[in-house]
Amino acid sequence: MAFVEWTMKGVEYGHCNCNTGCPCQFNALPSHGNCRAHSFHHIERGRFGDVPLDGLNWGFLAAWPGPIHMGDGTMVTVIEERANPKQRAAIEAIAQGRETDPGSLITQVFSLMITRVLPTLYKPIELSIDVGRATGRVRVPGLIDAEAAPIKNPVTGAAQRARVTLPDGFEFTEAEFATGNCRTEGPIELHFDGTHAHLANIHWSTHGVIR
Repeated sequence: MAFVEWTMKGVEYGHCNCNTGCPCQFNALPSHGNCRAHSFHHIERGRFGDVPLDGLNWGFLAAWPGPIHMGDGTMVTVIEERANPKQRAAIEAIAQGRETDPGSLITQVFSLMITRVLPTLYKPIELSIDVGRATGRVRVPGLIDAEAAPIKNPVTGAAQRARVTLPDGFEFTEAEFATGNCRTEGPIELHFDGTHAHLANIHWSTHGVIR
């Protein structure tokens, strides 16, 4: 059976419990032996079949007891409450790795590493992402409050910009690496202080990252 054809172009703010730089980006083990993360996205232009997705925000929170590739993770998807029923169903399908070529995109790969998919939440999402400045902020009342900023020189306090290119990456081709703090309430606990974050332009589709 053929997949639904979809595309999504926009920006992403990802944030995890690893040390700044995140060894997972380089096929190394996570800094603390396990992975806990959130990722939020603003869709500038998008379509799922004939369903337009322009202007919507969405994200997910996830936690694994060990490295992601060992599986047994827990995940909850968060979709902006103003999305209509068709848009909600479309974004949930993308977030949970459905209608996507196997192994081609982070959401599809993560779906194979998840044991517990919690009920999707529909909430107001306050999201700001500036890839060029390496800053991000997300706030979902009663769920998450997180922000990212450029890495700082520990002596001078000046911003130390860092950019990583992954020509064959299944999440982004290039991202600004940053650092930040996060607090959550509810089903998945994410308490980060000065840990890895990244900001990226994304262009995803049924068939993976569009380059």
